[in-house]
Amino acid sequence: MTIAIILLSLILLVLLITWGKFNPFLAFLIVSIMTGLLLGIPVTEITKSVKKGIGDMLGELVIIICVGAMLGKLVADSGAAKKISDVLMKVFGRKYFLWAMMVTGFIVGIPLFYNVGFVLLIPLIFSVVYQTKLPAVYVGLPMLSALSVTHGFLPPHPSPTALVAQFNANLGLTLIYGIIIAIPAIIVAGPVFAQTLKKLKSEPLQTFLPKDIPADQLPGTFNSFISSLLPVILLLITTVIPFVIETKGMAHNILLFFSDPVIVMLISLLIITFTLGITNGKKLKTIMELYGDAVKDVALILLIVAGAGALKQVFIDSGVSAAIGNLLQGISINPLILGWLIAAIIRVCLGSATVAGLTAASIILPVMSQAHVNPNLMVLSIGAGSLMFSHVNDSGFWMFKEYFNLSIKDTIRSWSLMETIVAIMGLAGVLSLNIFIG
Repeated sequence: MTIAIILLSLILLVLLITWGKFNPFLAFLIVSIMTGLLLGIPVTEITKSVKKGIGDMLGELVIIICVGAMLGKLVADSGAAKKISDVLMKVFGRKYFLWAMMVTGFIVGIPLFYNVGFVLLIPLIFSVVYQTKLPAVYVGLPMLSALSVTHGFLPPHPSPTALVAQFNANLGLTLIYGIIIAIPAIIVAGPVFAQTLKKLKSEPLQTFLPKDIPADQLPGTFNSFISSLLPVILLLITTVIPFVIETKGMAHNILLFFSDPVIVMLISLLIITFTLGITNGKKLKTIMELYGDAVKDVALILLIVAGAGALKQVFIDSGVSAAIGNLLQGISINPLILGWLIAAIIRVCLGSATVAGLTAASIILPVMSQAHVNPNLMVLSIGAGSLMFSHVNDSGFWMFKEYFNLSIKDTIRSWSLMETIVAIMGLAGVLSLNIFIG
């Protein structure tokens, strides 16, 4: 009955948005409340779940998306985006630029949370799109597939790091095995799969449309790259410092403060306001007007992401994940496959990769004590399953859809299938490694 209610709610959500032409945020609110009632959440608690889901989902994300949009708007308007794309095309050419995008996504994705990396790399993706006149999804998917894989497979991301602790695995070995499995997964889900999407048309957000500025008036190459990637550089530095220098007391607290993505984004925006704005002859008032326009462009995205958070919280508060786990726990198959399967089903039902991974871990843990399974591989198996088929109940699905301005059908055809390929390739990699080290 629980699964039937979940399916009904997801079908209703899609119908309201596609057939009924409802605003997606309103559709999420209606479906979340209805689902809460059907799943037995007390009437007095349903709105609490909805509000908690919206608050938890937005949290720092509202700052990151808004500041990221401002940063991207100035990068595009100043000509830095055009300069970056010109340089990339000269260095890699049309033949290899997809691979360059993939490698960039992988490097950036290791230290950055997925949502942060997504927002920061969107201007770079669109700058290449407008320069090459190639379809946005074809250009962007290799980079975003790399971000997704690092989020699900590799420490220090929340889910794999927590799973390492739960299974008493080795963080270093998990990272090494994860990289080995991640590389083929990214190649197949990125540059290879992207070849099938060359005819998929999309109209990306106008916020990131580079201005047609004469070459002699563009910012310098160094200024363009450093300014545009400044948040990534600062986050990389603050991530590496603890491994190089031992920090204690006040120094440690200061480092934690400056490594917070919100602080990094704010500092970066203030710096590029000067390096790409003031120094290029723009008045501060003009720059602030640009920032205001950028926030308007992403307002709907924020609401849709918030709506997805409301539905996710309703699923969590109703105990859906435990019910699914109880149904699957008695299946007699390879524990690595079982862990992947539990995470995959919870992911498809609930939408959150982190929730799917952590819930699957708590369900599979008793099985681990009875079976001889490599704990590092179990972390990766569950991590791969937690990325399975992202769709309308996942905030990542809506971010991709709205930034790339796609229909739900085309988002499923591109984004959802990419996530599915990543999940399946991850399981295949785990099972292959298990032959040699299990």
